[in-house]
Amino acid sequence: MSENDRPKRAYVETYGCQMNISDGELMEGILASEGYDLVGRPEDADVILVNTCAIREHAERRVLGRVAELHRVKRGRPEVVIGVTGCMAQRMGESLLEKAPYVDMVMGPDAYRELPKRLVQIEDRRNGGPARRQGAGLAVVHLDIDENYEGLEQRRRSSVAAWVPIQRGCNHRCTYCIVPYVRGPEKNRSAEAVLDEVRTVAESGITEVTLLGQTVNSYQQGDWTFARLLRAAARTPGLRRVRFVSPHPNDVTPELVEVMAEEPSVCEHLHLPVQSGSDRTLKRMLRRHTIESYLQKVDMLRSSIPDLALTTDLIVAFPGETEEEFRETLELMRTIRYDDAFTYKYSPREGTPATRLPPDQFVDPDVAQRRLEELIRLMREIQLEINRASIGAVEEVLVERPARLAGQVMGRTRGNKAVAFPGEESWVGEYVRVQLTSTSGATFVGRAETDNMRSTA
Repeated sequence: MSENDRPKRAYVETYGCQMNISDGELMEGILASEGYDLVGRPEDADVILVNTCAIREHAERRVLGRVAELHRVKRGRPEVVIGVTGCMAQRMGESLLEKAPYVDMVMGPDAYRELPKRLVQIEDRRNGGPARRQGAGLAVVHLDIDENYEGLEQRRRSSVAAWVPIQRGCNHRCTYCIVPYVRGPEKNRSAEAVLDEVRTVAESGITEVTLLGQTVNSYQQGDWTFARLLRAAARTPGLRRVRFVSPHPNDVTPELVEVMAEEPSVCEHLHLPVQSGSDRTLKRMLRRHTIESYLQKVDMLRSSIPDLALTTDLIVAFPGETEEEFRETLELMRTIRYDDAFTYKYSPREGTPATRLPPDQFVDPDVAQRRLEELIRLMREIQLEINRASIGAVEEVLVERPARLAGQVMGRTRGNKAVAFPGEESWVGEYVRVQLTSTSGATFVGRAETDNMRSTA
């Protein structure tokens, strides 16, 4: 086969959250359906897509550096197309083409259905005229209130677990968050389409599914609530574990907790972002919950699901946060005793309301870093105490991949705790009963029980 006759090859590299990972799989599915071969290295690709996050400035700087690295591939083969997709592409638009003139296309999260057409458009431009001049890239960054990608199939990278998006966009307007501006308002898929996808996933042999949305438990479509959808998904034949991420505290209802407690396949883990332990800060963040209401939801959850593993997101140094308010966040951490937490310093995002607060309210960077480090230390202390209390317990672990150490595999418990233990690569996708023998804090080391306790269903 000549070089001109072979299928075009595409490479997708993804940064950011679970929704971005799912979007990366969606783009791979779209490209594969158009005849592209998907490759594992950018050097082998004709089309390189960098799928991006815009939540924090650090993430954007990292992506810009990576795109500059990938330019070396284009220098060797000028015909290569470099595209930047996702939230960062949506936020920066044509300004990204100016910053990185070797980028051929920027494409936002609502335009992936157009990906094949736009790649043809780039090729037509090249074939129909002189060599592409600097600044002549393509920007496709419109928001589409109706686009939820129904009817398109993802190319799932994992044979063990699957992301199933049920919702795109967000109706909340938290003052620090760029998501509503780069992903648009909330758009929920039909329950029938979601459940069809879940059944297809289960029939393929995948036994763990995560329902995905920006505020996943606000899902409402006709008379389908999120609690009803979760129960229906949990009863799908062949599924053994069902998770969901990320819920909003305001939409944790008694009905949802009842489903979590009653359905055996719904895992005993919940990621419930709180963001701050200060009511004043929460009000300025426009989070729409108070510490009292949040604690009531936690009490309701733990009363019904005593072995629930609870994780969260926390931001320190939001503009105007006082030292006393930061101490309230530390106290909340001590009160709730999260199993884990994603912790961040406030990162200004252009276009969000928080960036317009008075300059004198922005916390000194050194103070912000000190607060973050103190919060992380406390979180790790609590996490280590919680996990040490589980040493000796036997947990069901779904093996996901080989571990870093030769002869070991890595998997997760129902409570989403990572466990490494001696095992064979052939165990990937199997459920293994593992005794937890030690912990470093975030990760356990374990020992598998007898082979006859392993199973795939």
